[in-house]
Amino acid sequence: MSRVPNRNVTTRILFSLGVLVVVTLALGAAHAQFPIHPPAHFVGLVNDFTPSNVKGGPYVMSAKWTLNIRPTFNGDVAEFSADMNMETSDYGINENIVDPTNTTTRGAHTHNITFTTTNIVYNSPSCPANPPGTPAASGGNIMVTGTVSVTGNGTPAPFESTGPSTLQICITGGSQVPLSNVSLLFVGPATGHFGTQPIRGVVLQKPDNH
Repeated sequence: MSRVPNRNVTTRILFSLGVLVVVTLALGAAHAQFPIHPPAHFVGLVNDFTPSNVKGGPYVMSAKWTLNIRPTFNGDVAEFSADMNMETSDYGINENIVDPTNTTTRGAHTHNITFTTTNIVYNSPSCPANPPGTPAASGGNIMVTGTVSVTGNGTPAPFESTGPSTLQICITGGSQVPLSNVSLLFVGPATGHFGTQPIRGVVLQKPDNH
């Protein structure tokens, strides 16, 4: 005697399969927009200026940075680090901050900037726009945000004692080079030294799977 399938069970199975198909298609669409798949390793440079209204500024900022994104059972984890040197720019000569015959008056110093986070967004609408007068970013982007640790000449930076700061990293690009630009945006006490504007740089090394 043949058994008649339970219609409720069949309906649930078909509904589950439909949900699985929809989720799979959605993930496929997200990956189509996003130019890489973790694990990924990025290396780049930062060359920019702070605003003139920070104490001792405007500073010239030069840094080498790395960003590693690795998959885990609980989601992707991003690890960022930057090694930066800063000194007052030639603008300081006009403001009598810098004596061009005495390089010590430029206040040269270093920062090591690090954080680890799971706050990773692919194709975020919140990544800062490119500076005015340049082509707008297009295609995918990566945004990572976390509570940052900043040293000053190898010890905790003075602003570290006033509370935590966060750092937002955005990697963007265009049609020919999908991941070409990076921006660093501080929020919190660190802005008194680095400013509130996005700090700009370039991506030198990109993953092979972009």
